[in-house]
Amino acid sequence: MAGLLDGIDLRTKLAGQNRLELLLFFLHGRQRFGINVFKVQEVITRPALTHLPNAHPVVCGVATMRGKTIPVIDLSSAISMAPLSSEPGGHVVITEYNRSVQGFLVRAVDRIINVNWGQVHPPPDAMGHSNYLTAITELDDEMIELIDVEMVLSEIGGMLEPVALQTELDSNLTAGRFVLVVDDSSVARSQVTRTLNELGLEHVVCKNGREAYELLCDWADNQPARLQDMVMVISDIEMPEMDGYTLTSRIRQHEKLKTSYVLLHTSLSGVFNESLVKKVGANGFLSKFSFDELAALVVERLSQQACP
Repeated sequence: MAGLLDGIDLRTKLAGQNRLELLLFFLHGRQRFGINVFKVQEVITRPALTHLPNAHPVVCGVATMRGKTIPVIDLSSAISMAPLSSEPGGHVVITEYNRSVQGFLVRAVDRIINVNWGQVHPPPDAMGHSNYLTAITELDDEMIELIDVEMVLSEIGGMLEPVALQTELDSNLTAGRFVLVVDDSSVARSQVTRTLNELGLEHVVCKNGREAYELLCDWADNQPARLQDMVMVISDIEMPEMDGYTLTSRIRQHEKLKTSYVLLHTSLSGVFNESLVKKVGANGFLSKFSFDELAALVVERLSQQACP
């Protein structure tokens, strides 16, 4: 327990410093891939897997851990590389994304590194499997590829289910209003914007915190009325160039932006985030993804602005 608390304290100190920890692993060859340590519960040697009939082709089976059944995904196959499931050995990285727990089969785990989000960049379009990458960074002059797990899970489990909102909204509240959406994942952006469309709200989209902050500063200096029309900022946490924690901190430090409403909306979940949200000054935190819960928070904010 002491070790866990030490880890929480250490990661909490990273909030607002534009830094993250990556667990590095291999799929094939020498290419390293990375995943945010916040999303990792544990790493285990590949256990015995029970194969399920009619499962998605990249789901190589399920494992039973502490009385719970966890699907295990062949991550290599899921990003259109050669499958690992037929090879012996390997490790399973147990993660929590979007309120669900799953394992990812990898060939080997390398190490944990601490990097600055400023050193993390969008992937080049020319990369063969760039659709499954959210970003790249470097270690010892070698490229590290960060996998878009939300894209992988959306293709397996249908995260883009039809929108059927239970929230009703007076159209008078949305007239001329918009939401700034900040997320590097195309899947997540689609989910959020579909929700806003259902509410009748316009939206402006940015792909990382740096892009969003520069846009907000431009509005503050040249189009202050835009800030008055902005309902809120809905921001992911993990993003290249500038993460959501740092974006929130910068907004709070800017004299003309500091009253902006910021909702951190992320696939990250667990015990760390409550303290992190408070530290950087976000107005709220919501784990991905529930159309109705997100819509309810947006409606609540609109109602607050209508009755100051």
